[in-house]
Amino acid sequence: MKRILLAVCAVLAAACSTPQEDYASYVNPKIGTGGHGHVFVGANVPFGLVQLGPTSVPQQWDWCSGYHDSDSTVIGFSHTHLSGTGIGDLFDITVMPVTGPTAPNREGAVSLADRSREVCEPGYYSVPLERYGILAEMTATARVGFHRYTFPASEDAALRFDLENGGCWDDVTDAGFEVLKNEEGQVTAIGGWRHSTGWAKNQKIFFWAEFSRPSASFLVTENPANDSERGLARKPIYGNYILGHTDEGEQVLVKVALSPVSIEGAKTNMAAELPGWDFEAVQADARTAWNKELGKVKVHSASKDTRTVFYTALYHTMVAPSVYNDVNGDYRGSDDQVRNGHFQNFTTWSLWDTYRAAMPLATILHPEKVNDFTATFYHIYKEQGDLPVWHLMGNETDCMVGNPGTVAFADFIVKGFNAGLPANELMAAMVDTDLRNDRGLDLRHQYGFIPADLMREAVANDMEYAIADGALANAAAFLGYPEVEAKYREQSHSYRHYWDPELQFMRGRKVDGSFTEPFDPIYSRHETSDYTEGTGWQYLWLVPQDIDGLVQLFGSREATLAKLDGLFEAPDHIEGENASPDISGLIGQYAHGNEPGHHTLYLYAMLGQPEKAAARIKQVYDEMYFNDVEGLAGNEDVGQMSAWYVLSAMGFYQVEPAVPRFWFGLPLFDKMDVQVPGGTFSIKANGPLDGHIASVRLNGQPYDKPYIEYADIMAGGKLEYTLTK
Repeated sequence: MKRILLAVCAVLAAACSTPQEDYASYVNPKIGTGGHGHVFVGANVPFGLVQLGPTSVPQQWDWCSGYHDSDSTVIGFSHTHLSGTGIGDLFDITVMPVTGPTAPNREGAVSLADRSREVCEPGYYSVPLERYGILAEMTATARVGFHRYTFPASEDAALRFDLENGGCWDDVTDAGFEVLKNEEGQVTAIGGWRHSTGWAKNQKIFFWAEFSRPSASFLVTENPANDSERGLARKPIYGNYILGHTDEGEQVLVKVALSPVSIEGAKTNMAAELPGWDFEAVQADARTAWNKELGKVKVHSASKDTRTVFYTALYHTMVAPSVYNDVNGDYRGSDDQVRNGHFQNFTTWSLWDTYRAAMPLATILHPEKVNDFTATFYHIYKEQGDLPVWHLMGNETDCMVGNPGTVAFADFIVKGFNAGLPANELMAAMVDTDLRNDRGLDLRHQYGFIPADLMREAVANDMEYAIADGALANAAAFLGYPEVEAKYREQSHSYRHYWDPELQFMRGRKVDGSFTEPFDPIYSRHETSDYTEGTGWQYLWLVPQDIDGLVQLFGSREATLAKLDGLFEAPDHIEGENASPDISGLIGQYAHGNEPGHHTLYLYAMLGQPEKAAARIKQVYDEMYFNDVEGLAGNEDVGQMSAWYVLSAMGFYQVEPAVPRFWFGLPLFDKMDVQVPGGTFSIKANGPLDGHIASVRLNGQPYDKPYIEYADIMAGGKLEYTLTK
């Protein structure tokens, strides 16, 4: 009996020690680094403030993340980056290991990277620097970047800190260092700050750096050039931490903590998150953090490439939003005041993109974070007077159109994430956001729509405002404000002013009621037409809040479906010398590479032709996402492009703003298991994955709705699709 018990114990011990599946091994961070994907490459943890990775010389559109597959230059390794955006900023606190003299300018320490030996993994990045013969390695915690540099034999090695150079449109306005010395007069740590203006007009970041070996000196230099065009003239913005002699293969470690508040805050963050010097342990912890989040979705029976594409997409959805406070809760508000919150504050809110899929996906996969999202939005409103539009490092950039923060905020509310705030405060945040008198809202309130002769991109602005109004109305109904609901339900119909019954398109309309001329539904003029990054064909379908109303405009469901067919049969090119480069991933005039069309395929399902929805979704799976540096149809846009793929792979998609239900499309895998508060939500597909959904069962019972409720997903259970051709 004793032997049997010992044997049983051994089996149980072996089972308990079985490592979790290494989901991070499926991720290829290079997907989207070519073409116009603009994705971040480097070391970070899910939703971390620090994104530590290489920054290249070019400051052009395709280098918005600081990295592009076509270029191997490295000016240093910066601690903040954007991922998938169409505008560049950040690249704060750039560190470069060097040997020999360097000039105090952007290319003064530049080296080529040996991309043939580059390693990119979730939570870890390494690359050899050819100029210096140095191997650069890095990992990270949420607020601390951890560097390890392996030097050659040298007599003049140093670590260069560059506070001047940011990303693309970023100009430094103030920067400086503080030096800490020990009793022997050796430098052991430095602190500093970098203030800049760019996309974020008043960005402030502070840092604290510690080193594995002391230095005899820290030499501060200035850029001797007249740099007024970069917003700075002769400031102490370069610092060399002098190492001097290094042996062949000697490793020097550097820890750099960030804070939006102060040097002392950065120092406290380091003490809390990374007090030691065990690089491998931190790297392992970062990978564990990624595996925990990636493991929330387990896919079965997938090819190697499809698994890679899926988990890379899931990885991309968790680069941001990023934590934006110190470990004690201090953060810098939108009014530049330092506050302490009882919530986790976040930044990098690309909401015009992410309200469509990335935020709904987060409510499924990361419900533990969504109350903090709600609280962050609310406090931004209290600090700046309205909900966020495109919020970056405590700054409202007001980038893109509409009130996308209202859409996401309302969706959080109707799904039960109110952050403990009273209903009247939640309503005030949304209503006050609409009552602003800028960004075309004053015109909309005056005329009932935005006249195209009084504002550029009028159609796009108004139609996005109408979507936000629909979301606000739904939140008002949920919170028990029927009069507010009625007002905003009516206001959400403003898109009807643009309807041309003869041509059956949404067209710019002037104050006098006439349409703008000439009109070509495949024409685009970037930032100066009636649409934003789109054409008449694409904006025709941007009414997810009122599909029934759109059908009424066409006169029948059949006429609507015929026009929808025409979207995919239209010419697959864009007219216009200054057409928006964001209009990409074309199938006819459907543009998957840009966000306004991401719901459009699901209109087939809403209008009673799910087989057509499935066919087009399958086409997008096959043509727009693949395991290659150019494996994205357009900008990643802070996770939205990938979130569409992840959410759609489950077989459904949330089309309507702040309506907690997801319309069926086409599952990507035979089986998926999703971790939710109720346990496991298991998704099973029976039949050909290139077919369409013929029937559905939920928890073993026949299910006759063409959508699934959010509450049913979060309760856990089993969703079974029967697919047929």
